[in-house]
Amino acid sequence: MTDNEILVKIALCTERGKINKASPYPPDLKGEDGVDELTETALNDGVDPNAILTEGFMAGMSRVGKKFSKNEVFVPDLLMAAKAMTAGMTRLKPHFESGAAKHKGTFIIGTVRGDLHDIGKYLVRMMIEGGGWEVIDLGVDAAPEKFVDAVKANPGCAVGLSALLTTTMVNMEETVKAIKAISPNTPVIVGGAPLTQEFCDKIGADAYSADPQGALDYLDQYTAA
Repeated sequence: MTDNEILVKIALCTERGKINKASPYPPDLKGEDGVDELTETALNDGVDPNAILTEGFMAGMSRVGKKFSKNEVFVPDLLMAAKAMTAGMTRLKPHFESGAAKHKGTFIIGTVRGDLHDIGKYLVRMMIEGGGWEVIDLGVDAAPEKFVDAVKANPGCAVGLSALLTTTMVNMEETVKAIKAISPNTPVIVGGAPLTQEFCDKIGADAYSADPQGALDYLDQYTAA
């Protein structure tokens, strides 16, 4: 395969959630190489790690993310795409550490204090990571102080706050205020089932997104500004 052909194949397998050759999913790609093998082959053939990230993983995750936003695919499809991308990112990690590949920036994400829900945060994390960002995941039930410490340790970062309950979404306001108190220009994105744009505006967050792709679109616009 040419460099372009293997990058197109990586993007397709990322989008479809084809992790490796042994993976039975999706059925129409059974027995074919997945993201893991294709990424290894591309690196061995001297394909630029940045091209694998942008034209492979990012292209595939972007397509599945947009389909998810339009309800053309669903959470299991997004999860499989994320797992496939993770397999490839494991291959790319040494190249990021060596400086051969570059991230767009750093994104800190966590589920706010009192909330133990992880799935929404996980999907956003995978989409942002697939979009070329370094992601620091603070986990669930994360106190405002934990976000503040992470922001101090990562100047120039962006932050994402997740909540799934009406009883915990109120804790977002305290977290936003704590972040803005020490770093007023740090962009804060909020998301979760009970949230609205009105609530986002009320608590002083910079953006609200109803889905992972929207969060990535905001970050890309922010860095381009």
